[in-house]
Amino acid sequence: MLSLIQRFLSVALVAGTVLLGGCASQGIENYQGQSPQLDLRDYFNGRVMAYGVFQDRSGQVVKRFTVEMDCTWQGDKGTLDERFTYADGSTQRRIWRLTRQADGRYTGTADDVLGVASGQVAGNAFNWTYTLKLPVDDSVYEVQFDDWMYLIDQKVMLNRATMTKFGIRLGEVTLSFVKP
Repeated sequence: MLSLIQRFLSVALVAGTVLLGGCASQGIENYQGQSPQLDLRDYFNGRVMAYGVFQDRSGQVVKRFTVEMDCTWQGDKGTLDERFTYADGSTQRRIWRLTRQADGRYTGTADDVLGVASGQVAGNAFNWTYTLKLPVDDSVYEVQFDDWMYLIDQKVMLNRATMTKFGIRLGEVTLSFVKP
């Protein structure tokens, strides 16, 4: 009887491991051979426009917006000046200060970002993670963003970001960046 229980537990453990492995997040290294090659300093240089939506947990679009970006680099230091305009007429501004590290990774700060954002490029993809101080009514919530950007061609890059709090998915942001 004990042997049967042990076999059942072994099978359940293996099945659980396989199922959990299927839920694992993607790794940036999977994009190493993809092209076109993304160089953030090249793509985010000059004027860039973006068009996006925020969807809540149910998939309902709750915000639509455009972003005008003015981007400059001096060596390995970049500034991305983002001006958001929402469908309801409200506006927001975020200025990212980015640094390309010696190992090719990126770090960044912005006034509404808690601590330092970190990211890495591989092939045509960029993964960027940070904690945003998100104002809602009279409160400010610290929410985590996991951004994935994919260079489609020299003019278009797509961005999908998952927003979480305490590991619970709150929603997703989808953006299309377009260079003139």
